[in-house]
Amino acid sequence: MKSLSGCRFPFNLHEKYVNKPPDASECSTQIRTNCLIFIELNLLPEKTKMRSLLKGKKGLSAVVTTLIILVVSVLLATVVTYYAINMTTTRVQEENLRISKAHIWANSSVAQAAFVIVNIGGRDTLIDKIQVRGQEITWNNTAVYYNRTTTAPTADLTYQDNLTSMTGAGDDLSLKSGECLVVYIQNPGTISVEDIGVTCSITVFTASAQYKVEVNVESAS
Repeated sequence: MKSLSGCRFPFNLHEKYVNKPPDASECSTQIRTNCLIFIELNLLPEKTKMRSLLKGKKGLSAVVTTLIILVVSVLLATVVTYYAINMTTTRVQEENLRISKAHIWANSSVAQAAFVIVNIGGRDTLIDKIQVRGQEITWNNTAVYYNRTTTAPTADLTYQDNLTSMTGAGDDLSLKSGECLVVYIQNPGTISVEDIGVTCSITVFTASAQYKVEVNVESAS
């Protein structure tokens, strides 16, 4: 039997019970038994004690676990859906212009540029500058001419001897969403007959972006 010296009680067993009358023997025996049980428990390995503690704790039930998974899944789906809707709405409202059918013609006496520009974005915009070969075109009613339509022309643009049937642009050109402009520029930049076959650029500027195309100078006939 193990010694009782390792038992930590707040009183001395010898002093309390050695001089007790015989009728106290049962109580003394009970205290000694309790002390031995305490010592045996105290000598158990730490892992054994931990396992004993863990066995007494209950985990989450299957129902609660399932509910947590469902809630997390719904929250994630909501976040993804909101992000997709927000991105789609933002893209629809962005400015987006498309330039097509661009040409630059030249001969010994005149040069001319032309292009079609369509607003395929979700908001109206304003064309505030046009450059040909890096040179800005002046808004003076005789340099830039345009026709405003709701659909882009199907036929290609050709050189025009007379632009009086078109409207002269004296200021920035507005372009609503879904609208189309057919633009002609008379004597743009430094284009001359010597530039036939040379690649030159046409750049359209708005407040928030610029749109550039490159074409080869053609012979005007």
